[in-house]
Amino acid sequence: MSRIAATFAQLAKDKRKALIPYITAGFPYADITPQLMHAMVDAGSDVIELGVPFSDPMADGPVIQKAGEKALAFGIGLAQVLQMVRSFREKDAATPVVLMGYANPVERYELTHGRNSFARDAAAAGVDGVLIVDYPPEECEAFAAQLKASGLDLIFLLAPTSTDQRIQQVARIASGYVYYVSLKGVTGAGHLDTAAVEEALPKIRKHVKIPVGVGFGIRDAVTARAVGRVADAVVIGTKVIQVVEDQPRDKVLPALSAFLREIRTALDGR
Repeated sequence: MSRIAATFAQLAKDKRKALIPYITAGFPYADITPQLMHAMVDAGSDVIELGVPFSDPMADGPVIQKAGEKALAFGIGLAQVLQMVRSFREKDAATPVVLMGYANPVERYELTHGRNSFARDAAAAGVDGVLIVDYPPEECEAFAAQLKASGLDLIFLLAPTSTDQRIQQVARIASGYVYYVSLKGVTGAGHLDTAAVEEALPKIRKHVKIPVGVGFGIRDAVTARAVGRVADAVVIGTKVIQVVEDQPRDKVLPALSAFLREIRTALDGR
């Protein structure tokens, strides 16, 4: 059983919901990411989504775009991201780590390191899952097979506009969990409609038998608790970036920890 599957199985047994924060690797300081990841776990996070910086992030709003640009300016690429995961694994062998990003860095990595090198090296570094925004299910069966052979889960996005056919395609290939984008648009956009999320999830679960996480638009304890009532996981990205982006170095970890502890408490109904 993968770390992701084991984590969700334990959460289901405990009747708890997963907290999945997102942070861009190499942000807000180039070398702080492993420390941030440990702080996330200490604050009650169950899975970590680690963003791979990319110059053209089509699904990301201005906040995450800016974080990616800063990380790129620090020289953070996929090779550096994998090293960050290796560093994290020196002290944490249990918490699942999911890389979230785009096809270009993966394909460039393989041009440099050889065919199928990404799945091999990601697994060796301690990565558990991969979410590639611009790899649709009908075009990445070979990639999915590579990941599966290396013990990695392939996670897909679903959206309010996803048809039954697309949901079925995702259900056939996806593993780990599915990430439901609660809003039309980019990260950080719009107002979360929890009633619409509640209405959409049964349609997804009709076909998808793995856990469903919900993200985009979750900004505070109130929205996290509302989504946690109907989803298996709550994914928070833009707000996490906003919490840490302007902090001096010695304030980054305390600010992040305080925010995530508040979300954890809300999800646990305390």
